[in-house]
Amino acid sequence: MWRISLQRQRQPSNAFETTIRILFFSSCLPRFEAKLLQLCMAEKHPLDTDGDPLSESLKYRKTDGKESVGVSLQSDNASATSEPHDSTESLEKASTSKDKKDRNRGRRKRDPEQWKSRGGGWGPKEGSSDAPKEPRLPKRECALMIGFCGSAYRGMQFQKVLPDLPEPPTIEGVLFRALVAAGAVSNDNANDPVKVGLSRAARTDAGVHAVGNIVSLKMIMQVPGVDDMLAHINSKLPSDIRLWGFQRVQNSFDARLFCDARKYIYFFPSYLLIPPKPGSGLYRVLKEHASLQGHDSVPWDNDPFWTGIDPSTSTPQEDLLRKRAWRATPAQVERLREVIKKFEKTHNFHNFTVARDPKDKTNQRNMKKLEIAEPAVYGETEWIAVLLDGQSFLLHQVRKMIFMLVILCRTQTPSSVLDEMFGLSSYHIPKMPALGLLLDHPLYTAYNTRLAKLNLDPSHQNYREPIEFEKYSKEMNAFREKHIYDDMRSIEDRKGLFDGWIRSVDSYKGNDFLYLNPQGIVPPEAIVTKGERRALPFREKKVFNATSFADNDHEKVQAEAEDEYEEETEGQLTKKQLEETEG
Repeated sequence: MWRISLQRQRQPSNAFETTIRILFFSSCLPRFEAKLLQLCMAEKHPLDTDGDPLSESLKYRKTDGKESVGVSLQSDNASATSEPHDSTESLEKASTSKDKKDRNRGRRKRDPEQWKSRGGGWGPKEGSSDAPKEPRLPKRECALMIGFCGSAYRGMQFQKVLPDLPEPPTIEGVLFRALVAAGAVSNDNANDPVKVGLSRAARTDAGVHAVGNIVSLKMIMQVPGVDDMLAHINSKLPSDIRLWGFQRVQNSFDARLFCDARKYIYFFPSYLLIPPKPGSGLYRVLKEHASLQGHDSVPWDNDPFWTGIDPSTSTPQEDLLRKRAWRATPAQVERLREVIKKFEKTHNFHNFTVARDPKDKTNQRNMKKLEIAEPAVYGETEWIAVLLDGQSFLLHQVRKMIFMLVILCRTQTPSSVLDEMFGLSSYHIPKMPALGLLLDHPLYTAYNTRLAKLNLDPSHQNYREPIEFEKYSKEMNAFREKHIYDDMRSIEDRKGLFDGWIRSVDSYKGNDFLYLNPQGIVPPEAIVTKGERRALPFREKKVFNATSFADNDHEKVQAEAEDEYEEETEGQLTKKQLEETEG
């Protein structure tokens, strides 16, 4: 083992010296050691004010049969010794070490009341030495398949709040407390989901539903005295959150990172495809813009739905009754399918989210497969479902995509305008109502393929089941109809939410939607420039983010009412915030 001693004297001081000892566990070159020490000394003790340079001398000697090197850094006129250590210094160090031990020993024996006086949770917890601890049960990395109706919750993700504030209701918060109550999470880990490594496949916004989602964490799979752990956990959950099943996964599993794709469904009344009402703000703005471009009319002018009545005297209630009896034509459904295909493959979706730099590479998202289901009539209203299968989605991406799908079809704007939306210029794209959105389920194709390649027998201790929702399809479909679709259709029947939303769009009189024209040409007036205030920006109402209303609330949503508006935000989110908003 190398021993390096360093001594430095300087003039005019008589006896100024510093000793540094460095123990190396492997041999190294003397020149490297000397240079290292020279740098250390230059940092701690600069050159004398008279500029006298430091000189080096290396001396090798044998001590106790082991090779060592002595290094002395000093002024040219100063003397050097290879061993500046003496017995007096050793005694002083030993005494100091003993005093330090005594002080430390005193701290360890500090009275608990003294710890309390320091505040901040210092010291041992009360009763920690005498209170009996619960038996430690083995924890295993597990994937939990869940479904929920999100109407009563502030989103999927657990939210930390200050101690004095109430915790907002979230899906993860309710699920985690149920796991603690069921014994699947020990009391030692009951105060923070991070302790058990909780992760989710897809984050959902406030009010958004999920028929299937994955939560991964380390949990106790079997509690003594409990025969059916699945039923036991479900008994601790409310009826609008269900645990379909749970299974052990590989230790490295992470619900978000291992997820290959997410499947979403957006459900909307087909009457949204009816063109803007004659005389409305959007009708006049788009028709005026068309005339400035040399066109006397727009393709959707004189639509059969609006003929035979006086639009200036018909009330919203009368219009809604007629809208609910309206049915989409096969040509209109095919038009939806043609437009939705433009979103497939990889594009820059910065216009379909919020607070994103257009040049940020993370805006690139891959939409694998997008489909339009056949329209279906429920009650008096015809509904259309859009099925979206994508690798991952940005915040509000699905709702903004469906807005462009609907608005392009109802104004007969060419789908080529979407190429401009995928470019670097910014445009204002509103969101569809949150009511129609639900997460169908996430996919784990790569993880399942890796398990299949291992080809382990189910009896093998390392065997893990593939993550699939098909085995729960019966229960999931029943939950979807009872807790999601029925609730969604009931709100629309009572409140006319989608009709209120489309009337709020049609009442807009500004330039934000001038990209809607039969030529598919985006005028400069429709481009949003950061930092510049628009003359009349479109403002979205908060009511269209709601998915829950009182059962006795039958008042229709009024598009013309001065409700609360959302705030327009130009500030960009941090990288961590952006990751947390993805789903």
